Amino acid sequence: MKKVRILSAEEAALLVQDGDTIATGGFVSCACPETLSTALEKRFLETGHPKDLTLFFAAGQGHRDGTGGDHYGYEGMVKRVIGGHWDRAPRLGELALTNKIEAYNLPQGVISHMYRDIAAHNIGTITHVGLKTFADPRNGGGKLNACTKEDLVKVVNIDGHERLLYKAFPINVVFLRASYCDEFGNCTVHREIGPLDVTAMAQACKNSGGRVIVQVEKIVQGGSLDPKLVAIPGIYVDSVVIGSDEDNMQCLGMPYDGALTGEFRIPVDAIPSIPLDAKKIIARRAAMELPPDAIVNLGTGAPEKIANVAAEEGISDSMTLTVEAGSIAGIPYGGTQFGAAANAMCIIPHNVQFDFYQGGGLDVAFLGLAETAPNGDLNVSKFGTRLAGAGGFIDITQNAKKVVYCGTFTAKGLRTACENGKLVITQEGSKKKFVPQVEHITFSGDYANEVHQPVLYITERAVFELRPEGVTLIEIAPGIDLQTQILDQMDFKPQIAEELIMMDERIFREEKMGLADC
Repeated sequence: MKKVRILSAEEAALLVQDGDTIATGGFVSCACPETLSTALEKRFLETGHPKDLTLFFAAGQGHRDGTGGDHYGYEGMVKRVIGGHWDRAPRLGELALTNKIEAYNLPQGVISHMYRDIAAHNIGTITHVGLKTFADPRNGGGKLNACTKEDLVKVVNIDGHERLLYKAFPINVVFLRASYCDEFGNCTVHREIGPLDVTAMAQACKNSGGRVIVQVEKIVQGGSLDPKLVAIPGIYVDSVVIGSDEDNMQCLGMPYDGALTGEFRIPVDAIPSIPLDAKKIIARRAAMELPPDAIVNLGTGAPEKIANVAAEEGISDSMTLTVEAGSIAGIPYGGTQFGAAANAMCIIPHNVQFDFYQGGGLDVAFLGLAETAPNGDLNVSKFGTRLAGAGGFIDITQNAKKVVYCGTFTAKGLRTACENGKLVITQEGSKKKFVPQVEHITFSGDYANEVHQPVLYITERAVFELRPEGVTLIEIAPGIDLQTQILDQMDFKPQIAEELIMMDERIFREEKMGLADC
């Protein structure tokens, strides 16, 4: 093997040409190739080149502060962006919302599989994921604005089954982050939160005839790395750049934590209990949906609190938490370390985790509740002037054996209290979540009914179930008035179950519920 080229960040930036398609690695604030992206941003601001790039990424990257994807957030620098999650890069989102660039949002797991199909020179990624959502060409095909014209998604029929074909395209440059690199370009990721998509991305670019450029912490002697730890073989790598200490942080602004890589385990006596507010009420009711030995994915927001409730109730062992970035078991982290988990039992590649998810491996998924329509459609990806993107939401919710949406009944200003086992609304939220039609179909109620998927919508004051006739009210909190505090706070009238029951009074009391005894 020949020795790898070691370049400065400025030299690496010169390898990106006008009109290139560039893919960048990273998961939210973890494993972002900041030294490389910063150098490319600097070159563009100083020279106007490279221009008219196509930026391609799966997980959102950055911390809403100019990092990650926002290094590319300039008119003229990019002409097209294809991403799984946009929320971490508001400058890019603004370009999309103001029609300054061609913009697509595709399911995160699908993009992680597209890297593999590009590497294999397949025609594209063929999957059921995205059917009847906004990724379906009959609902926009993932296009985010009026200037985005090209169809990247196509409906195909295979043996009588509808599927979506996400078209493959060559990748000219890939920016990746790794830990150590030997003299021959072999790179490990043993100090990152996981392998993510680095192998597939490097293969996709190499087999497209492109340039694979990797940011690393240090260069070591050739042949001295454990071959089982090498995630990017040197035969894929064109150039290596040694990043700064700050840019090589495991997660943006956070020092290295060996508990997130499996280097060591931290003692966890107990996950702290949380106050009895609306989110805890929701989490308690959601925890009642946990089947024994459940394989689970928890979304952000109210769903995160289910882990706290499970610990408080002594039922943490009844579920195995997984994170789409690749961890299995352990304690998922949030904030800039979102995607990582301490004390994980296993950490697999991002795309492999989505193989499991898309094949129905999750027993139950708990995700956030946002805009909800009468037929069960849900929107968490686009709200007027805010572009969040779907991330892995479609891949997860469309395929879990059961989906439970968790969120407050109204938003913006809601305040609650619990008195003697009853719920009291002390201030109503000003924004209604149950609306006649969602702006973006991130979850299709029609598709869920077609495949007979159980779906619940849990709020602090009511529980709804998706039935063939639509969203159906099945439970109401003690102390809540059906007309004024539920029906009048919805922009559509739901179906109401004949067997409408009261939510369990234990949910609304300070003491433990005793779920371990159930």
